[in-house]
Amino acid sequence: MPTCSEARSSLISLLRGVEHFNTEVFPAKEKLFASLAKGQSPDALFIACADSRINPNLITQTEPGDLFILRNIGNIVPAYGEMLGGVSSAIEYAVMGLGVSAIIVCGHSDCGAMKALLAPKKSGLDTMPTVASWLRNAEAARASMSDLKAEDAGPANVRTLSERNVLLQIAHLKTHPAVAAGLARGTLFLQGWFYDIGSGEISILDENTHSSVSIPETISKLEKEPA
Repeated sequence: MPTCSEARSSLISLLRGVEHFNTEVFPAKEKLFASLAKGQSPDALFIACADSRINPNLITQTEPGDLFILRNIGNIVPAYGEMLGGVSSAIEYAVMGLGVSAIIVCGHSDCGAMKALLAPKKSGLDTMPTVASWLRNAEAARASMSDLKAEDAGPANVRTLSERNVLLQIAHLKTHPAVAAGLARGTLFLQGWFYDIGSGEISILDENTHSSVSIPETISKLEKEPA
């Protein structure tokens, strides 16, 4: 836990950042923000982990207004009806209110939520009942690796669980009425991504084969599909 002095310094640092934004960044992008002040029209809903190392706009090289971003512990999407609330309402609004054409679920390396699922005692999950309850929405992914023990929670297994969790959340997404309707109309695309923080590499997770596909391969396939 930080000391009082450290906490104060962190807050001051954030405020210095706001000062820089107000005096340097905003003036350089004033036209962009003027247009955004009139409304938003994002192309995609980006569902990411709340992990501080994940920056959706940075890894997709997008600007404010391009992505409707939903973040939570473990990039989780409860199946429709399980936990109606912030996640389900954001999905419904993104699809029906904003008309997004794509939904991305992005998992990542070294995910604390996946580590907690693999080694709950070591992660102190028993002291965080709300987190433990939330992570039950990823339990099916953990069950697919039931032969693993807590001491097996190394980077490779954390990655495997993270990838399986992304595919599970894609399946949960399809239970949401707004998403199901968009898929039926052919106006909505779903994709699962895995982001390796250390290398910067992002791979696409194929729902059918459960394999990873590179970005160039995915782009090439999409470009060859009929309009």
